[in-house]
Amino acid sequence: MTPTLPELCRVFGRIGMLSFGGPAAQISLMHQELVERRPWLDEQTYLRALSLCMLLPGPEAMQLATYAGWRLKGVVGGLIAGSLFVLPGALIITVLVGLYAAYGDLPMVQAGFLGIKATVIIIVIQAVRKLSRKALTKPRYRLIAGLGFLAIFALNLPFPLIILCAALWGYVTAGDTSVTEHTSSPALAHPVQTAAIWMALWLMPLVALGLAGQDLLADLGWFFARLAVVTFGGAYAVLAYMTQTVVETYHWISTDQMIDALGLAETTPGPLILVTQFVAMLTGQQSGGVALGLAAGAVALWATFVPCFLWIFLAGPYLDKIAARPRLAAAMRGVTAAVVGVILNLSVWFGMNVLFGQVGVLAWGPLSVPLPDLSSLDIKALALTIAASVLIFRLKFGFATALALMSLAGLALEIL
Repeated sequence: MTPTLPELCRVFGRIGMLSFGGPAAQISLMHQELVERRPWLDEQTYLRALSLCMLLPGPEAMQLATYAGWRLKGVVGGLIAGSLFVLPGALIITVLVGLYAAYGDLPMVQAGFLGIKATVIIIVIQAVRKLSRKALTKPRYRLIAGLGFLAIFALNLPFPLIILCAALWGYVTAGDTSVTEHTSSPALAHPVQTAAIWMALWLMPLVALGLAGQDLLADLGWFFARLAVVTFGGAYAVLAYMTQTVVETYHWISTDQMIDALGLAETTPGPLILVTQFVAMLTGQQSGGVALGLAAGAVALWATFVPCFLWIFLAGPYLDKIAARPRLAAAMRGVTAAVVGVILNLSVWFGMNVLFGQVGVLAWGPLSVPLPDLSSLDIKALALTIAASVLIFRLKFGFATALALMSLAGLALEIL
């Protein structure tokens, strides 16, 4: 059954507005809408598409929506489905940044954000637990995760280098490399033409910004374009690299603002990587007011999500052939194992910066390890973190509910 364009818009608009809870919940929602309720995709096609999207850089749920739309109605369908998956969350982020910039420094607002920051620590730890259960099934994967953690935590190696090494390790050490034959043929694909068109659409606006003298917008665009190429393993993995760059290298925003951005992005529908829009808008607004903030948000969205269409429209016709390549799957397993270590680093980094007022650095040769001042422990932050862990781990509250409750708890502590 092939839907009409109005039907496609209605269904993917619904998916975009209800896509809370991260990629697992989003993928489940799309399965209900596209496979169970409507005979638009069969089970095997859906699962193969999901495998392909997990091999590609970028948010897998958004790319899965794009693939489904492309499969149903071609390029127009892919554009509609992918855009509707992102736009509701992007509009909410735009409003949240305006409110945050206007009122974020007020003491009571900061108290509420302390509860959000405490919850973010637990949310990231939960992500580590879930991913490690799936990815660290063998001792060699646990070794890769440990090495990934040490590489970024103690050696400050760049995230792209860690991902590249893990992918090469997985590819080289793959076991069975026999290829399963499939009957589908990408005869109608035009890969060179597709790549040329979408690469130009993606990168030429960034070149134009640089030529026009818009240095901040160009820097934001090129950074998020690089980020889009290495976003394997979900937004949590790349957040460590993003934080390292926007806070410590460019000094666009502060550590506290970065944690706040993640907490607010958790409350919106759509992919968590929309945190890039929040960071860009806040950077622009602090540098040049509301107009520059809106322009920066648009640049971040363009640089982050246009390549998602490129990957899908380029790889979609080759879905069956890609799914049959065990070395690619092995490379992805290596990347996923390293990502567990990178996310663990993120949780440790968040924890130290939320729980302690002062965090120094212990340097020894090539090693550079962050070291908190134990005397600067924030008792309120510790109490809120423990409460957040109870809500999420023991009482099984959803992330959005836990964030709201912990924000109220932070306000209550401030009043008391």
